[in-house]
Amino acid sequence: MTGSLLLKGGTVLTMNTKREVLSGDVLIKDGMIAAVGEALNENPGQVDRVVDIEGCYVLPGFIQTHVHLCQTLFRGQVEYVGLGKWLERTWNLEAAHDPRSMYYSAMLGCCELLKSGTTCILDMGSVHHEDQVFQALSESGMRAFAGKAMMDRGDNVPPGLKESTRESIEETTSLISRWHGANAGRLRYAPAPRFMESCSEELLRAVSEKARELNLLIHSHASETEEELNGCRSEHGMSPLAFLHSIGLTGKHVVLAHCVHLEAEDFRILSETQTKVAHCPSSNLKLSSGIADVGRMLRSGVKVSLGCDGAPCNNNLDMVCEMRQAALLQRYVNTDEFNWAQVFLEAATLGGAGALALDDTIGSIEPNKRADIIAIDMSRTHTFCGEPCEPSARLVFSAKGSDVKLVIVDGRVLLENGSLTELDEKEIVAKSSEEFKKLASRCS
Repeated sequence: MTGSLLLKGGTVLTMNTKREVLSGDVLIKDGMIAAVGEALNENPGQVDRVVDIEGCYVLPGFIQTHVHLCQTLFRGQVEYVGLGKWLERTWNLEAAHDPRSMYYSAMLGCCELLKSGTTCILDMGSVHHEDQVFQALSESGMRAFAGKAMMDRGDNVPPGLKESTRESIEETTSLISRWHGANAGRLRYAPAPRFMESCSEELLRAVSEKARELNLLIHSHASETEEELNGCRSEHGMSPLAFLHSIGLTGKHVVLAHCVHLEAEDFRILSETQTKVAHCPSSNLKLSSGIADVGRMLRSGVKVSLGCDGAPCNNNLDMVCEMRQAALLQRYVNTDEFNWAQVFLEAATLGGAGALALDDTIGSIEPNKRADIIAIDMSRTHTFCGEPCEPSARLVFSAKGSDVKLVIVDGRVLLENGSLTELDEKEIVAKSSEEFKKLASRCS
């Protein structure tokens, strides 16, 4: 992105190493953060555009490390059941996707994510139509890692999601060649074996080898439910985490969603291997999976980021809401006086960047980082707070995703005054409605 843009007059939550909070401006040049400080427009003629953000918190764009854009069309379709029944019904819907419904499911999710301040995601698709997910991400302007779900075994898997080990590996390899590094590196591929119960050991070992060979991120689920823990113990004599570790599916290049039901040894494995955890509290509550012990993770040295999971198991993709949920839950299960708001603000920004190995590129507002920046209007009645006020608590406990006023990715303005600048939200919602009706008829 060429040109210059000045964000003027906000309160900047830099998330830099000192966690500085500054009153001032942010100067963007050619898609990069050029300067942060006061009175940066002393020579207004040198700036192409000035955006007044007085009354806003300015911070790095949110980074979600576990999302399912393929499921956005299914919001509200599977309610009041646990994970097992939820998966059975959701998989039937996924199996009914065609290329057009998949595209609009992803576009609908991108709109929601951008409108609530998420600028970068780690997405797990379905077994088929992953090109359409990448096409939607390309058009949205978001930064993303994504990959098709890999599934070569499992009970109750509908025919539309069944694939052989060879087919899964070959299609993943083909997708990598088409999309990894696309859009000047804004899009990257992350192989996504769905979870241990839907993947053979042969497939999991092949994914591990391929990822190490090509230096790719791996995205999967682990230890989401007690049933999963018990099933793995019965089949392999160890926990899901220990099993994944035994076949080479841990490491600093691996992001595992959930990790709710961990044994003592699992915390050590996660820490020593630098495997990243994507914490999804709303999904875990809605599916009655449990509450992950993030406090113990952090004390063990485990790196934690956040994700909203899929729209049907949350039921929103709002990172502000997810930070609040996470902070309130940990305040309850870890009763010590601890700044959980700051913990999860960091998880939503720097933590996400670290999980994706992008912490030298995004995740904080500092010169020479990519300009992935959001501004949140804190002048509303529900965000009023007398001074002094701790910024992370004010943001996490009082703000809403709908307060996001401005979203920038790579210096490109994708949302301004709360409205999408490059996507036609009304048309996408209308087309999504049409495609869901067609998909539902294919399911019946």
